[in-house]
Amino acid sequence: MKPFRIILGLFCLLVAIWLVLPTLVIIPMSFNEKKSLAFPPSGFTWQWYENFFTNPDWSSSFFNSLRVAAIVAVTATIVGTLAALGLSRMKHAGAGILRAILITPMVVPGVVLAIGIYAVYLNYQLVGTTLGFVIAHTMLAVPFVLIAVSASLEVFDVRLETAAASLGANRLTTFRTITLPLILPGILSGLLFAFVTSFDEIIVALFITSPYLKTLPVQIYTSITRDADPTVTAVGTIIFLATSLIICGGLIIGSQRRR
Repeated sequence: MKPFRIILGLFCLLVAIWLVLPTLVIIPMSFNEKKSLAFPPSGFTWQWYENFFTNPDWSSSFFNSLRVAAIVAVTATIVGTLAALGLSRMKHAGAGILRAILITPMVVPGVVLAIGIYAVYLNYQLVGTTLGFVIAHTMLAVPFVLIAVSASLEVFDVRLETAAASLGANRLTTFRTITLPLILPGILSGLLFAFVTSFDEIIVALFITSPYLKTLPVQIYTSITRDADPTVTAVGTIIFLATSLIICGGLIIGSQRRR
């Protein structure tokens, strides 16, 4: 049994390396002295990191993405959580149909959604606005929140709410003291997925962007297609390290709570 576990562990390690290796390649490329996306890099320089923090195109697009993603994460989490709670209380066949409609943005190709959103936005002058980005990205993020919260509700014991009600608690108190704490892991997972969905989204953003409001993925795409600026590797490295630290922190906190 032990040799089998060792082999399985080595296999998982190889798969992990295979998945992460393309991302790790950008780290040495971000220090390339030449203005090219070459690997292996030649020389060593910090200029691409300096360019990311000092170039207004990069810094403004980064903060635009952070602002939009933060708003979308909160909005999509509220909407998705309420939708999941509503669907969990529905007992007729229409719940399945409604759930399928709500997760449609995950199934429909992004370019199809982008064309439809762009056509509507032209009529209401929402192209290139923060509100336009928030509405479009919330539409894409709600299905992820819905799935995450629904998974928590599947293992939620409804009898706890009945017990709280029998002891005199009203619906708001029951939700605040019983339901919310138990489904909180699903809500937090949905919040994280919503933030990442908005922060990384590129297809819809390309359609509704403007010179006055450009997100980081659009700036990366523009840089790659225009001049292959190695600053994109510095951006990728920063995002990769920040994401890794957040995930590791979440795993540590989760393990401590389980203990």
